[in-house]
Amino acid sequence: MESTIGLYKTELIYPKPGTWTSRAEVERQTARWVAWYNVSRLHSAIGYRTPLEAENDYRQATTAAPAPDVA
Repeated sequence: MESTIGLYKTELIYPKPGTWTSRAEVERQTARWVAWYNVSRLHSAIGYRTPLEAENDYRQATTAAPAPDVA
């Protein structure tokens, strides 16, 4: 969690010190950053795919598997 907060500050907050016009602006930009981080960013640990693509692939793989026969 701490590395995510550090990434957020490094990418969004620190590049614009003193230029934020209001708390509402920070909140709007934070919401946009979180949406990008959770849905659109390419992640090297999952084959340079987006988290959304990886999650969809996982769901398809786990729900498409046939149920085992129980005798």
